[in-house]
Amino acid sequence: MQVSKVVFAMLLAGVGAAPLVSAHADQLSDVKGRGALTCGVYSNVEPFSYPNAQTRQLEGMDVDICTAIAKHLGVKAKLEPLAVEARIPQLKLGRVDVVVANLAYTKTRAGQIAFSDAYYSTKEVLVVKKADAGKKLADFSGQKISAADGSTSAQSIPLSIKNGQAVTFHDTSSAFLALEQGKVNGFVTNQMTATKIAKQVDGTAGAVVIATQPMLIEPIAVGLRQNEPGMKDAVNKALNAMEQSGEMSQIFDRWLGPKTQYALTRTDKVTPIDQLKFTPVN
Repeated sequence: MQVSKVVFAMLLAGVGAAPLVSAHADQLSDVKGRGALTCGVYSNVEPFSYPNAQTRQLEGMDVDICTAIAKHLGVKAKLEPLAVEARIPQLKLGRVDVVVANLAYTKTRAGQIAFSDAYYSTKEVLVVKKADAGKKLADFSGQKISAADGSTSAQSIPLSIKNGQAVTFHDTSSAFLALEQGKVNGFVTNQMTATKIAKQVDGTAGAVVIATQPMLIEPIAVGLRQNEPGMKDAVNKALNAMEQSGEMSQIFDRWLGPKTQYALTRTDKVTPIDQLKFTPVN
């Protein structure tokens, strides 16, 4: 009876005994236990994640990447549509497991979340009216330039244009509309979106062109929660397996490749971000 009392006292004190409540499983175990990977994706940004006109189901490059990663993890993909500015907060709050939404690496983001290996690099470019086609970035010094709120496009403005005044909007369409309406002198977005917009308005009074000098070159990766090494390792293994099998290039070509309206050629490979040469934005 006395021994039982001593053991009980030790358990209460936490001395020399295993904890009464087991530690919370790591994120990878949670995901596998649920049988689903919740991916934060864009709600309506072509060609990354947007609703199909007929089925209303989300489709796009990021949807395919999320689905492929989930398959490699042995679970199903669950898509959670997010606004541009909600990507990091929703990941930090744990409402999504990962973010696959054309997410560029920045210093600030790297202090808040973890990043997978980069699976391609993109350019942030300046879109201007056709009358300004011959101008260089320096010619827009001190002028108003629009971009989507919470994007690296917005962050690139003061970095690439001296005294550039960033005017941000809730989404990319609104930021471009500001250029059309003459409220700003330029509009910054990623190269793919810029190419599509330029083609759509070509031959009209509102025709635009892409400035020859890029604003930034950015590595794109999967956003992950901090301090989850198992999850990060699993995602990186999935991305590298996709690279080796050619699956990553197939996904890229389907949405951005030479036969699409963006006509891009993938020259990047899945690579750890610390092995890339680029100037990260804050």
